[in-house]
Amino acid sequence: MSYTLVFTESYLRREAKWLKRHADLRSMYFKTLQLLEAQPHHPSLRMHALSGKLEGLHSISINLSYRITIEFLIENDRIVLVNLGVHDTVYR
Repeated sequence: MSYTLVFTESYLRREAKWLKRHADLRSMYFKTLQLLEAQPHHPSLRMHALSGKLEGLHSISINLSYRITIEFLIENDRIVLVNLGVHDTVYR
């Protein structure tokens, strides 16, 4: 089953800034998105549900330092990308 990634305007702005600062991770980032779209539960993504003020969101890993927070809407086969950055930034 394939999912649809939804890129909000705010996410696209964050993405552009992040890619500009981390050009060396561009390939890894896009591979992560491709895997998320094809197999969101793949072990290498390390997807997990968040709690507290981020309850209802999930997190996936680009690598050990960088994360993407997502809204995973299983009923609509959609994944809404919410935030991108280091652990402390995306979990605020």
